[in-house]
This record gives sequence, structure tokens and C-alpha cells, in this order.
Amino acid sequence: VFVAPRPTDGLQGFVEVGIRTYAEGCATSHVGYIEGWYVDADVRRQGVGQALIAAAEAWAVTQGCTEMGSDTELHNVVSQAAHTRLGYVETERLVHFRKLLPGS
Repeated sequence: VFVAPRPTDGLQGFVEVGIRTYAEGCATSHVGYIEGWYVDADVRRQGVGQALIAAAEAWAVTQGCTEMGSDTELHNVVSQAAHTRLGYVETERLVHFRKLLPGS
């Protein structure tokens, strides 16, 4: 986890990054993956998110990764735009399903 502290107290944002053996649209099996990414609304579009992602990507390189993956929800167009601005390319869209089993 990488964080962007506020000058006084608290955080401006964070990114949680990990390694996955598979990520949609990636060609390799050792992929850096953005598991979570958040920037407070009052500091968005000021480079905070970009710096967090740069730190995550740099860490992934030190882990031997040549690709980064990420995801966001279909309705989160703000996140989709942020990913695109940082050079990420949409690879596919997924719809997830759930079913409760008898006795649950």
C-alpha cells in the first residue's frame, strides 16, 4: 500500500498494489495489479493519483512485472477516465453473477 499524506493530518489518497498470476487482457502471468485506488475529491486532478500509480508501477517493476492490470466498476466513469489518462487501455467488460444455494 502506498499513501499520499496530507500536509497536516490524514491522507489524500492511497493505492493498494499486488501481484496476480492472471489479469484480463494481460499477456504475462506475473502482473502488477491495482487492487484499490482512492483519492479524496478535494485533491483530484492535482497529480496525487498519478503519483500513487507511478509508485505502484515502479514497485511492480522491482517485482519483475512488465504489465499492470486494474479494474473498475462499469458505472464508475470517473475512474475509467482516470485510468485512460494514465495510459491504461480497456481490455474487456465483465458482468458477474451470483446465485444463493439451497440451505443458505
